[in-house]
Amino acid sequence: MNSFIEELKWRGLFADMMPGTDEQLDKEMTTAYIGFDPTADSLHIGSLIQIKILAHFQQHGHKPIALVGGATGMIGDPSGKSAERNLLDEETLLHYVDCLQNQLSRFLNFEGNESNKAELVNNYDWMKKISFLDFAKNVGKNITVNYMMAKDSVKKRLSGEAGVDGMSFTEFTYQLIQGYDFLHLYQNNGVKLQMGGSDQWGNITTGTELIRRKAQGEAFALTVPLITKADGSKFGKSESGENYWLDKKKTSPYKFYQFWLNATDSDAERFIKFYTFLPKEEIDTLIAEHQTAPHERKLQKKLAEEVTVWVHGREEYERALKASEILFGKSTAEDLVSLDEEIFLEIFEGVPQKDVVKTDVLGVNIVELLSDKSGFLKSKSEATRELKGNAISVNKEKVNEVYTANENDLIDGKFLLLQKGKKNYFIVKAI
Repeated sequence: MNSFIEELKWRGLFADMMPGTDEQLDKEMTTAYIGFDPTADSLHIGSLIQIKILAHFQQHGHKPIALVGGATGMIGDPSGKSAERNLLDEETLLHYVDCLQNQLSRFLNFEGNESNKAELVNNYDWMKKISFLDFAKNVGKNITVNYMMAKDSVKKRLSGEAGVDGMSFTEFTYQLIQGYDFLHLYQNNGVKLQMGGSDQWGNITTGTELIRRKAQGEAFALTVPLITKADGSKFGKSESGENYWLDKKKTSPYKFYQFWLNATDSDAERFIKFYTFLPKEEIDTLIAEHQTAPHERKLQKKLAEEVTVWVHGREEYERALKASEILFGKSTAEDLVSLDEEIFLEIFEGVPQKDVVKTDVLGVNIVELLSDKSGFLKSKSEATRELKGNAISVNKEKVNEVYTANENDLIDGKFLLLQKGKKNYFIVKAI
C-alpha cells in the first residue's frame, strides 16, 4: 500500500478513493489540491483535517495545493447543506480570501526550492476571465444534467431529504464550477488528484469526468471521513453553537486549548490520531498509559498541547497552560497577578464582577471589602465568620481578618479575585 494512504488508514482518515490512486502516488511525485471556501474571515477547527491531509501529503514527498474559492465562495456548496447560503458582496469575499490565504500559509511549507513546495491559488483568478456563454459552450456541454442530478448532494436537496425542497440554478452549477477548477489545475498546474471530505465525492468525481471528456486525461479522487464526536454529535462547535476559530482574535488560544483538553476519553483516542503528527508507536503508548490511569488525562493533555502548538505556537500554548493551571489551583498568586486582562476574564468567564473605586479596594480591611464595598458577602458578620473558618481566598491564596489589598495584588493593575470555598468566585475591578 502507498505510504501516504497507509498513514491515512491507520489514523482513521481514509474514506474512499478512485481505483488507481495508490498506483499514481507510487509512480511519481503527484500534485493534489483541496479547496477551502471563504465563508468567514478565518478558518475554524472543522478545516483542520483538510489542512492536515495536505501537510501529510507534503511530508510524504508530494506537492500540495490549497485552493481558496474566491469564485465558488460566491455561490455556496450545497453538499450537506439544508439551506442555500447567503451570497456575499465582492468586497467582503475578497477580504475573506486574503484572510484565509494568510492562515493557510502558516500550515504548509511554501518556501525553498523543493519541487514539492506548497502552492496557494484562488479560483477567482481564472473564473473571472470566463463569460457565461463560453462556460456553457466549453464546459457545460461535457457533463449531462442526468449525470449532475445523480449526485447525492443534488438528490437530497431535490427530494427534500436535506430539510428543504429544491435548489437554485446557482447552487446546481456548483459541482460544474468545482469540476472546472480541477480541469484548469490539471491543465495548468499538473494536478492529478483532488482530495476532500466524503461529502465532496460527487463534486470531485465531476472534475475527474470533465478531465476525461474534455482533456482525454486521467485524474483521481480521495476522500476523508467527516469528523463527529464519539456520541455522533457535530464536531467543532461549543455548547452554544459557536465555532472554534483558528484566528486567536476570534477564539483565544486559551479557549482553543480548553476545547481539546475537555475531550472525552473516547474522543481523545480518536483525535490524537486525527489532529496530531505523532507517530503510531508514540500514540499507541499514550493510549495504553491513558487506559491504565485515565484520571491523569495524559491523552487529553498531549492532544491539547500538540494541536495548540501547531495552530498557535509554543508561546501561546505555554500561556494557555499557565492559565489552565490557575483555574485548577496549581499556581501561585504571582502567576495570577501576571495575567493580562483578556486571559484573566476568559479563565473566569461568567464570574460576577463589580466596579469599585480604587480607594475602596486598596488599604481597606478584607471584612469591609467582602461585604460593604463589593457586596460579595451579605454582611460583615458573614465575612468575619467565613474568614475565621479559613474559607476566604484573595487571588487563590487564603487570607485572614487582618488582610488588606495593596497595588501589587491587583491582576493586570485592576482586578482582585475573591473566593469563598472552592467554587464561589467574585471579581472586584478597581476603577
